[in-house]
Amino acid sequence: MMKFRSAATALFLAASLPVLAQQPGQTTYAAKCAMCHGADGTGSTPVGKGMKLRSFKSPEDVKATDAELFKDTKDGIGRMQGYAGKLTDAQIQEVVAYIRALQK
Repeated sequence: MMKFRSAATALFLAASLPVLAQQPGQTTYAAKCAMCHGADGTGSTPVGKGMKLRSFKSPEDVKATDAELFKDTKDGIGRMQGYAGKLTDAQIQEVVAYIRALQK
């Protein structure tokens, strides 16, 4: 009876937790971008601070067009390497969409 209660309680708790769906681009961002830009996009990582990266929430990045963010990601900007040939255009578009989600 005790095992049944424990199992029932665990099932109830698991069912009551919200499902955290990953957004398109989140996995790619985590693998390719977060080491410098941070999981939250603020650039507050050791590498990001060393490179003096601005936050994706900065006015400059918020007002940048998706096409500009796409180009910067694909071709590189400053000391950031470009991801042409490493990511598909679709993957870069998903990363840009994920950056937009981080800006909210």
